[in-house]
Amino acid sequence: MSEQAPPPTERPQPTPEEFLIAQASPEFTDLRRTLLRFIVPMSVFFLVWYAVYVLLGAFAHDFMATEVWGNINLGLILGLLQFVTTFAITAAYVKFSGRDLDPTAEQIRQNFANGVYADTAEEIR
Repeated sequence: MSEQAPPPTERPQPTPEEFLIAQASPEFTDLRRTLLRFIVPMSVFFLVWYAVYVLLGAFAHDFMATEVWGNINLGLILGLLQFVTTFAITAAYVKFSGRDLDPTAEQIRQNFANGVYADTAEEIR
């Protein structure tokens, strides 16, 4: 017969104090800073790119109607590039998240599981 490891003991639900301590921890601060370093530039880039596309569509009719190949014009190409950009940003985020965010998030989860934040909350009380 194979021996099975005993089931892990259930840790009680974290308290609000533990969440506040985790939020103030260097790991969480680093996680938030790292996330913002990716999200802010990508959001600005995409919003500017989208605004340029909309403004070109609204005010540069001749430019957008420039035929590239047959009935395919610049407006259609730029519109399809909006989708390509969305998928590229999503792929970049998945790669970034796996490389830069997930290890820190796992460390924070482990700290909760190991009671690190609970111990700190007890020390404060």
